Amino acid sequence: MDWTSLYESRVTSAEDAVRTIQNGNRVFLTGNASVPQKVLSALVDHAPNLKDVEICQTLTVGPTDYVSPKMEGHLRVNTVFISDNVRAAVQAGRADFTPVMLSEFPLLFKRRILPIDVALIHVSLPDEHGFCSLGVEVGLTKTPAESSRIVIAEVNQHMPRTLGDSFIHVSRLNHIIPVDYQLPELVMAKDGPSDTLDKIAGYITELIPNGATMQMGIGAIPDAVLKYLHHKKDLGVHSELFSDGVIDLVEAGVVTNARKSLHPGKIVAGFILGTRRLYEWVHENPMVELHRTEYVNDPFVIAQNERMIAVNSAIEVDLTGQVCADSIGPKLYSGAGGQLDFVYGASRSKGGMPIIALPSTATLRNGTRVTRITAMLQPGAGVVTSRNHVRYVVTEYGVADLYGKTIRQRAGQLINIAHPDFRADLETQAHKLHYL
Repeated sequence: MDWTSLYESRVTSAEDAVRTIQNGNRVFLTGNASVPQKVLSALVDHAPNLKDVEICQTLTVGPTDYVSPKMEGHLRVNTVFISDNVRAAVQAGRADFTPVMLSEFPLLFKRRILPIDVALIHVSLPDEHGFCSLGVEVGLTKTPAESSRIVIAEVNQHMPRTLGDSFIHVSRLNHIIPVDYQLPELVMAKDGPSDTLDKIAGYITELIPNGATMQMGIGAIPDAVLKYLHHKKDLGVHSELFSDGVIDLVEAGVVTNARKSLHPGKIVAGFILGTRRLYEWVHENPMVELHRTEYVNDPFVIAQNERMIAVNSAIEVDLTGQVCADSIGPKLYSGAGGQLDFVYGASRSKGGMPIIALPSTATLRNGTRVTRITAMLQPGAGVVTSRNHVRYVVTEYGVADLYGKTIRQRAGQLINIAHPDFRADLETQAHKLHYL
């Protein structure tokens, strides 16, 4: 049977496809803008007929009926990154969180630590050879899809055909659901300009040399940094993800990837998340290669990029350099993501530089302003980047270079980049702790 006949024989409805999911199955759900909306909706409708189905995921964009209280006993999410759409469920105990570095997430399935029964994925139309592209989400999806007994795939003409290690043959798709809808969009910088973020971005930009390879994450600080890079030359990108801002830098001749020591000439990432402009730009774009996350985020792969610059954020940093990025005290908030992967990878890179960037203060719901440079982390706070891994910390008040520094030196530098209103108290606490 040729692949076209095989394809046609496996076309079905979302409703029929989800009936293959059985009680107690573990289901992988592809994430970000790639969530298969028709299949997921059909699974929610079918859920009352199911018991104890586990859904493994990272970050998802779109409707979240599958984590609503009425799904208890039927569907239960197990996420390795707590995005805002599942945070309430995790904090209420209705969903689970598995701490793991992003580089190791796909390996949980490949090594059958978490054996997968069914994978729900979202792909492009097949090419003349019968290969579909995993499109905007390759890194966290390809290995689980290969490791699953059953693959249910939405095939969408609006899914871009991304290149790299991004393909799956129709023979691996047990149930095919043709769909026709636009992918969800995420607009960056929706909160508008910020003097604090601009100052942080300015300090970071001063640290970035020409010819650097960048980890270009999504968020307010990375997005602010992009605006300040237009005077740089021959930058490259090796990142777990990137968004629309990279397009402007490519078109301006800033991102050329010409001086990359690994994959020269190529933007390398695991997934993308942005607007339709980005999705159309990456379609069959030979400059862009998407690869498995266990490759992209492997610290020893990252380290092969000379002048590797990794910019990551934090919730708080204590005076010894411990970085909390996944919880507010004991309350689980996000996850490690790829932070430590890139911090360690950049630190091992020739001329590399791992940077932790954060505003110096935060405002609580009751209006109280608190310092994010703290004498000690809150009780129960999770350490994502240890004091042994941290190097540069940046706030709107400057840069603290902690590498090779004593606790006394670290405390002094971190106090200097804390908000002025909190420096005296931090100094008092540092003396009590014998840091100064």
